[in-house]
Amino acid sequence: MHNLYTKTMSRTLIIVVVIAVLLGMYGCSSYNGLVEKDTQVENAWANVQTQYQRRADLIPNLVRTVQGVANFEKSTLTAVQEARSRATGINLSADQLTPENLQRFQQAQDQLGGSLSRLLAVAENYPQLRATQNFSELQAQLEGTENRIAVARNDFNGVATSYNQSVRSFPNNIFAGLFGFERKGLFEASQAAQQAPTVQF
Repeated sequence: MHNLYTKTMSRTLIIVVVIAVLLGMYGCSSYNGLVEKDTQVENAWANVQTQYQRRADLIPNLVRTVQGVANFEKSTLTAVQEARSRATGINLSADQLTPENLQRFQQAQDQLGGSLSRLLAVAENYPQLRATQNFSELQAQLEGTENRIAVARNDFNGVATSYNQSVRSFPNNIFAGLFGFERKGLFEASQAAQQAPTVQF
């Protein structure tokens, strides 16, 4: 009887140890997978920030060029400078990319983009400004930067979506909760982009 009890306990202990080892191995694999995806998100976020910083760096030169034109609308220039200040004032690290923080960041960047669009639209009324080489070059650089921003945002959304799926999938979600991996926010289309433009003939 004692021998049977000992054998049963030994088998139970072996089963418990095997299960613990398997869980530990899966936990390590899950953790490493989450770290890899989190690192990809960090890299994609750094690329997004680089492109937004490039745009912010071009704005002072654009403002100086436009200020040189007589009678240019001061309110338009002020709006661009204020929007730039708000946009560059929001600094998020990759571990702060909650949906709420990313939405706040995106709103500030969208306001800056809208102010820049208004400035370029007003510039159409100043042929002498559009004729200057400096303004043309800055305008081309801004257009190229906007394209780079769109690509960087798209790439970020791709890796962040993959990361979010891993964080929310069972049983990864258990390990994600244990180790503090949280869902990341995604870039969404701005409100202005969701409204169809008015076409007049």
